[in-house]
Amino acid sequence: MPLLYVTDLAYPARGRRYCDEDIFLTSRLRAHFDLALCHPGDAQALMPGFDAVIVRNSGPVLHYQEAYDAFRAAALAAGTRVYNPLTGRADMAGKQYLVDLTDAGYPVIPTIDDPARLARLPQVPLYAVKPKQGADSIGLTFTADPSGAAGEVLVQPRVDFAYEVSFYFVDDAFQYALYAPDPARRWDLQPYEPTGADLAFARTFIAWNTLDHGIQRVDACRAPSGELLLVELEDLNPYLSLDLLPAGVQDAFVTALAGSLHSFLT
Repeated sequence: MPLLYVTDLAYPARGRRYCDEDIFLTSRLRAHFDLALCHPGDAQALMPGFDAVIVRNSGPVLHYQEAYDAFRAAALAAGTRVYNPLTGRADMAGKQYLVDLTDAGYPVIPTIDDPARLARLPQVPLYAVKPKQGADSIGLTFTADPSGAAGEVLVQPRVDFAYEVSFYFVDDAFQYALYAPDPARRWDLQPYEPTGADLAFARTFIAWNTLDHGIQRVDACRAPSGELLLVELEDLNPYLSLDLLPAGVQDAFVTALAGSLHSFLT
């Protein structure tokens, strides 16, 4: 059951080492599958020789959009199994979901994609503005007077949150949580023990996304009012910060991932 594992081992992520995580994961998954690694730019050409493709730390799609779009179209046309499945409704499909979740009343940082609708957001001194087709905070600015073409930018109130926290899932099963106690150091993470309410919050978005299989990371912030608000639902290639976990939690994650892949492929 050969798998094509898509990763960019040379991607220079800020505050993270993508290559170390994928070297670790592939070294462990080899006990369960025949694996070959490739760069995202080569995935379309190589995938016909494999039973499935697993997309992991390949960097923001923005940096290889044409190649990714071609890979996605070819995989859908050929019925190639891709993990995570290409039916994701969150980051995999762009950032429109943040606007849709806002309109539907979900606990998310209020988001619009048209500065003319600014009255729909809480009135604050500064707003975060970023490209709708962006990633990794590329193009992010803070301003009191948001501007940009309708449908091309996202506008959110700048929230003075206490901390950010991420919940990691395989399929619909919670694995672990990490948080950044210092809002200025997003990737300086520590273990986090979620409450029942925290997990209920995270599961709301896992259920909304309706992926039967896959790795998802629910990123949230603790608002001044004490509630959690969704920042991002990463369902394409979420970085997992596995190096920060105790060995037992790493083992449990690999076991869960291998089980999910076996279920996905049968």
